[in-house]
Amino acid sequence: MIARRTVVAIGFGQLISWGVAYYLVGVFGVRIAADLGWSLTAVQGGFTAGLLAMALVSPLAGRLIEERGGRLVMTAGSLIGAAGCAALALAHSAFAYYGAWVVLGVAMRLTLYDAAFAALARIGGAEARRAMAQITLLGGLASTVFWPLGDALADAFGWRGAVTAYAGFSLLAALLHLSIPNGRRAAARSPAAAVEAAAVPSGLGPRDTRLAAVLYALSIAFVSALNSAMSAHMIGLLAGLGLGLQAAVWTASLRGFGQTAARGCEVLFGSRVRAVDLNLAAAALLPVCFLIALWSGVELAAAVAFVLMFGAGNGLSTITRGTLPLAFFDPAAYGSLVGRLIAPSFLLSAAAPVVYASVQERLGASAAVWLSAALGLATLASAVGLKLLARRAAPFSRP
Repeated sequence: MIARRTVVAIGFGQLISWGVAYYLVGVFGVRIAADLGWSLTAVQGGFTAGLLAMALVSPLAGRLIEERGGRLVMTAGSLIGAAGCAALALAHSAFAYYGAWVVLGVAMRLTLYDAAFAALARIGGAEARRAMAQITLLGGLASTVFWPLGDALADAFGWRGAVTAYAGFSLLAALLHLSIPNGRRAAARSPAAAVEAAAVPSGLGPRDTRLAAVLYALSIAFVSALNSAMSAHMIGLLAGLGLGLQAAVWTASLRGFGQTAARGCEVLFGSRVRAVDLNLAAAALLPVCFLIALWSGVELAAAVAFVLMFGAGNGLSTITRGTLPLAFFDPAAYGSLVGRLIAPSFLLSAAAPVVYASVQERLGASAAVWLSAALGLATLASAVGLKLLARRAAPFSRP
């Protein structure tokens, strides 16, 4: 059983860590471009550099949490995040700007959901599913809190002052992460052994388990690309479709409410729903919401529906990102195995902000929406594949 105070501490740590790093460029990108005299694509390239850094350190981060525990790794990540924010606030050259984002990328991999999920799996084993869902309730509010907060800070102190304040928030997250226990629920196995052992909890043979690993990795990659693209461009996308800038900021901030509402339902009723079924429902929301987005410039209600539905789909997908491995693989090697499987997702996530910036600049916001709908359909196809594999298996134990 994972203590409630641990869940609360990690949850607030997620709220801060997502807000000060992952969602940073979404609210400050235009201001940074104007201040430095760069194109928006060049500014988004910093976020891309950070996501590439996440990919490179992902396997190592998973092993470190498995071996040392979440307290050390996530506390260090928050301190590194504070240093990255401070460096970004002082950046005037391309070298300094991109270097700061590399530091922030390392911090993100050591503090965001994948690190938190691995820490919880280490503490609670297969029983960590409920705790994983609970911490996302607070993490899901990061854009809702930090986009308006960052916008207000930037109006008062400029984007550099606002990012300096973000460094202070990251130090607060480090204090929260110091409370994470370092106990272990079960002895760890190697990633290869974890795949072979998956036949026990899931009823799948090694071949089908490897296919499940591929489908899981693809699903996470597609969702991650959409998440990074919308984190960086949702405000600009809504503005490009016809909303005023201030209306776009506040409408985009509703994403957090959609995420938290969907995750709250999962916490309340999720014990009745298998991870593969929840994943399928989440994936089905994504292509639909982007089709609705095409009317955002004409009807404010369409923009609100798009943001809330995307928030709900992305929010549930975040939970299944953590809980699906508990259904298909050995929880004892969660950190190292998942660290390897999610590494490709960071590469696609890294490309997404720059690709979307280029698409919007050359073809317009509508083209970016159609690209998003295609990624949503690919996510849905991967989710259907996992559901079909689950049907071929023996009855799942929870999750």
